[in-house]
Amino acid sequence: MKTIARILAPLLLLTSVVGVHAQQAQGRKLYKWVDSQGQVHYGDTVPSEYAAQEKDVLNGQGVAIEHQDAQKSPEQAAAEEQKRAAAEELRQRDQNLLNTYVSLQEIERLRDQRLSLLSDQMKVTNQFLEILNGRLSKLEKSSLRYKPYSDDPRAAPMPDQVAEDLVRMDTDIRTQEQNLREKQQEETTMRAQFDGDIARFKVLKGLH
Repeated sequence: MKTIARILAPLLLLTSVVGVHAQQAQGRKLYKWVDSQGQVHYGDTVPSEYAAQEKDVLNGQGVAIEHQDAQKSPEQAAAEEQKRAAAEELRQRDQNLLNTYVSLQEIERLRDQRLSLLSDQMKVTNQFLEILNGRLSKLEKSSLRYKPYSDDPRAAPMPDQVAEDLVRMDTDIRTQEQNLREKQQEETTMRAQFDGDIARFKVLKGLH
């Protein structure tokens, strides 16, 4: 028995040493990269001049276990982030669209309601503008009796109240005209938004 033990002891020691080296080899990482001349290199570390380019990470048996992409420039990183944000925005918009509407008819009905409301508001603004312009026309005619608009040298100076009414009327007209332009722009934007929602909803639902 002692003889067998003396024979097995070295073998067990050798097996243990080999196992340790195998484990170390498995835990060891190597890098594989290509230089500017197209030459492939291997090493425990990557030289600084190649640190930013793509590389493969190998295990102790030379098998690729990871691929590291090349580092991107600030411009490339910004472009990718912008692309990612746009994709996420589209995903959220699609989700909101599907959560908000059940059918295409529902979108079209809501579009018609909102556009009709805007149309009514613009009609009211136009009617008010007609009234204001009529008042301004009367004020302008009455102002012709006073200096400096009258040709009569004996004409009296324009009363302060008439001058104030002219200024106020002109200001009111400009305000309503701006309001009308904003409503018209809102109508254009709303129509385009609904057109886009309808087109996207058709795609998501597979409608033609």
